[in-house]
Parts: sequence; C-alpha cells; structure tokens
Amino acid sequence: MSRAVPNDAPAGAALVRDLERRFVTEVEAVDVGGAAIPVLRPRSAEDLISEEDFLHDERLPYWADVWPSARVLAARVLAEQGAGRSLLELGCGVGLVAMAAARAGFAVTVTDYYDDALLFARANVWRATGAEPEARLVDWRELPDDLGRFDLVVGSDVLYERPYAMLIARALTLTLARGGTALIADPGRVAAPAFLEAAVELGLDVGEPEVHPIDAHGAAQTIRLHTLRRR
Repeated sequence: MSRAVPNDAPAGAALVRDLERRFVTEVEAVDVGGAAIPVLRPRSAEDLISEEDFLHDERLPYWADVWPSARVLAARVLAEQGAGRSLLELGCGVGLVAMAAARAGFAVTVTDYYDDALLFARANVWRATGAEPEARLVDWRELPDDLGRFDLVVGSDVLYERPYAMLIARALTLTLARGGTALIADPGRVAAPAFLEAAVELGLDVGEPEVHPIDAHGAAQTIRLHTLRRR
C-alpha cells in the first residue's frame, strides 16, 4: 500500500499551524552529534493511543517519539555529503533523520505507515530548510513498485517485530541503486539478527556495525549502526 501526499496539502507555515491546532505540541531540542536540533512533535505519544487503531492492526503511535536510534542515525547522515544524492527513509517518524539529511544536501523522500508522521516530518524539514521532502504513505508488507532507487536508504529502530526482518531486507534490495548504501540504526531489537541474515541471503553486502553508546534520558543504551551495500 502506498499513497502520495496530495499536492494540495497545506505547506510550510500553514502545515505547522495546522499541526499545532490538531495536536498538543512541543519543540524538543534534540542532541545530534553535539548540536541541538529543534524538533516539533506531539507532547505525549501516549495521548495518541487509539483503541480502534490497535484493534484494527495493533497500531501504536511509536512515530511520535524521538528514539535514541534516530539520534545516532541523524548524526551519521548529517556528516554525509548529500549534494547530488538521493535518500529514502523507511519509517520517518517526526522527521529528525530527514531534517539531518536535508541539511546535508540530500534530495529526501520520507515514508511512514502513518499520515500524521508524514505531516510532522514534512513540517520539520520545512522548519529546518525552508523546503519540504517528498512524502509517501507506505506499508512495508505491500511495498509499491514506483518508489524508485536511491543512493542512500536509511531506517532507525525499524526491527522491533520479527516479521520486519525480511520486510526491511527486501525493501533495501528493491530501493537501493546499484552501488547504493543502506544505514540501519538498531538498539538490539528482536528482529535484528534475522534481518542481517536475510540481507545476506538477498545479496547485500553487510559490514561490521558501528557501535554507539548513548544516553537515553538518563539510561545507557547501545545503538548499532549497520551498513549494507548493493553490489
């Protein structure tokens, strides 16, 4: 399942105002590689929990939080030379990584399973750069054929369910350009080992992970940043 964001959707400042009207929001200064990046987000993800959505397909609003893996991935992407290169994010959430990618000069396409996540990501990239990214509503179980191929494909904390191992590995093979690179930041989720095995089975080269200790709201956490390449 995939749907492009309508062309007549509110843009820029109007989009920010609309989100601030619909949600109780806050601007969180997120540490990305020693720099504070202001991120507009819902004040409480718990307030967004919908019993109807959960009963429908076990949806929970994970997108509304800024996770430690996103901070590590954003710092890595921000250090890249993005000019003339394209980037796809799988599961953009409120858009921290997309903001870093846009600042680094990438042509950014964001995807998520939630309409509201895409709206926040668009708003945050606009707040950071004055321009919006391309945005697509995407279900990894039904990856669209027309997403295209990208120089860099990224995802943070996307392996929290066992079925996601093969879904994410397959998504990388279908969206990476020849010679392209993927960066997947993971805090040790249940599907991570199976994901790496599936990636190798599908023909991707998997490098040794970068290990990043990080302070997550007073608790120590280790994020592994996996680099994968399409031959």
